[in-house]
Order: sequence, then C-alpha cells, then structure tokens
Amino acid sequence: MYEEVADTILNWIKTGDLNPGDKLASVSQLAKNFEVSQSVIREALSGLRAMGLLTMRQGEGTYVTEYDASKFYLPVTTAFLMKKEDVKELFEVRRILEAGAAASAADNHEEEDLRNLEQILKDMEAAIGDGELGERADFNFHLAIVHASHNAMLVNLLSSVSEIMVETILETRKLLLYTEGRDEQLLAEHQLIYDAIKAGDAVQARECMLKHLVGVEQLLFKYL
Repeated sequence: MYEEVADTILNWIKTGDLNPGDKLASVSQLAKNFEVSQSVIREALSGLRAMGLLTMRQGEGTYVTEYDASKFYLPVTTAFLMKKEDVKELFEVRRILEAGAAASAADNHEEEDLRNLEQILKDMEAAIGDGELGERADFNFHLAIVHASHNAMLVNLLSSVSEIMVETILETRKLLLYTEGRDEQLLAEHQLIYDAIKAGDAVQARECMLKHLVGVEQLLFKYL
C-alpha cells in the first residue's frame, strides 16, 4: 500500500502538480486523503526521502527537492523525473560509450559473447507484443555488447549509468511502440548491430549502433 502512495506522489512530481520547493500536506492530512494509516504515509515518505525526492525540515514539514542529474546512485525511478535536457545528455553518453563498445566488441568478442547476443535477439523476437519482456531484452542486448568488448573500465563506466538506462529504454520503448511495426524495426536494427559484430567489422558495428541510437532519440523527442 505504501508503494501505491509513493507512486502517486511521484506522479504528482512528474506531472508538475508538485514542484521543487513545494510543501506536502501533513502526514495526518495525507492519511485522510489516501484513506490509509499514518504509518503507511510515513513509510511512503521515507522511501521518497531515501531517493532524494523529498526532504524533511525539522518543525516545518516535508518538501519536494530538486532532481540532480549527476546523482547516478539514486534509484532508477528518478529517471522518470529527468528533464528533456537531461535525457539529451544521457543519449549523448550512450552514443559515446555504446558506439565505441560495439566497435570494440567487433574486435574483441569471443564465441560465448556471440551465443549470448544470439539468445537475446531470440528473446527480443519472442517478446514482440510483450512490452515488459522486450524492454528487458533490449537493455540486456546493449549491456551484452559492452561485456563483449572485454574492457573492464568500459563495463564499469556503463554500469554507473545502467540503472537510468534501464528506465529510459523502458519509457522509450513504451512511446516508440505506439508507432506501428516499430517493435519489428527495433529488432531489425539490433540484428544489424549483431551481424557487424559477428563479422568483426568494427566500423560497421559502430555505424549501426550510432544509427540505431540517433534514430531512437529522434523519434523519442517527438513525444517529449
């Protein structure tokens, strides 16, 4: 129940019904509004404070805080709050890291990496029409490419933004799949990236990854 309360408050922040600096109603008033116990409200607020979304001022109450895009350690749900400029920066990071990772994977992959990527592509194909499974397979594919580079520092760099990536991939696919046939197109784009990696063509792998990310970004910003 406290998760439902937290999700509702989070949605208020997302939609602008609550803005940075706004003060929330008292615990007792929120309990009445949500028709739950005060302990449920306290647990929900505690979780949102732990995420850095709310702050408590002694003797004053609970206030909405400003989202800081540099705090990658925050839980993934904060990715929902990213401003358009933050999403642009994230895609720039992805282009820099993942295009290079695809090229490196083409040069350094092992047979096990190819088998892993092949299985993920099969998972993506099987998940057509199932958004949740498709989202997870999508992220797994991109992460597997980074691991296929066998560059530990690159893996660590991507891991630092991986949680936010998961959330943006999830939200991106939800938006893009409203476009008829877009799920099949996404699968085809991932297949081209895989083919280039398997062929050991670093230039093509980089270009396919870059084209995929730029295309997704352009479509996404039609909806933002």
